[in-house]
Amino acid sequence: MTSLIRAACTLLVVSLATAAAAQARIDAPAPQFTATDSNGNTHSLDEYRGKYVVLEWHNQGCPYTRKHYLSGNMQSLQKGWTAKGVVWFTVISSAPGEQGYVTASQENAYMAKMHADPTAALLDPSGKLGHLYDAKTTPDMYVINPSGNLIYSGAIDNRPTPDESDIQGADNYVNDALTEAMNGKTVATPYTRPYGCSVKYGD
Repeated sequence: MTSLIRAACTLLVVSLATAAAAQARIDAPAPQFTATDSNGNTHSLDEYRGKYVVLEWHNQGCPYTRKHYLSGNMQSLQKGWTAKGVVWFTVISSAPGEQGYVTASQENAYMAKMHADPTAALLDPSGKLGHLYDAKTTPDMYVINPSGNLIYSGAIDNRPTPDESDIQGADNYVNDALTEAMNGKTVATPYTRPYGCSVKYGD
C-alpha cells in the first residue's frame, strides 16, 4: 500500500510540474495551442512563427471590455498593428451557460457591428486555451515575439477603470511592448497586473 501511495504522489507531482511548465512565463516559449475561430478555421501558434502575436481575452458584456470597444480603442489597436504584420487573436473563454459565452455567428455579428478587425476571434468554450495562459480577466493581454517567446503579459493599460474617458492619456502597455520589441529594445514593462472582469470559465 505504501508503494502505491508513493507512486500516486510521484505521479501527481509530475503532473503538476508538467502543468506548471506549460504555463505562460515571460521570456520563455509561449505555450503552444491550436484553436478554432468564429469562421471555423483552425489556427496553431506554430504556424505564426516569425511574426508577433497578440492574444486579447474578451467578453462582450464586461464593462472593462466595452470601454475599449465602445471608444474604438481596441479596434484602433487591432487595425494599426495588424497593418504592420502583427497577428491579433481575440480569445473568448466564457463557458456555455456562463456570462460572455457566444456562438460563432453571434461573435461574427458583434465584430461586424463593432468594426473589430482582429486576425481572428478564437472560441475557447472549454477554457483550455485560457487556462494554458492563465488568463484571469477581460481584457487580459499577451504579446509573443517572432521567436515564439512571451514578452508581455497583463493589463492593456495603466487606467484600471471602465470609464472611456480614462483611455485618453493612458500608458498602453501593448503598444509599448510591440514598439520597443520591433525597435530591437527590451520590453521595459514585461508584466503588469491585468484588470477587468474575471474570465467566466466553466470549471
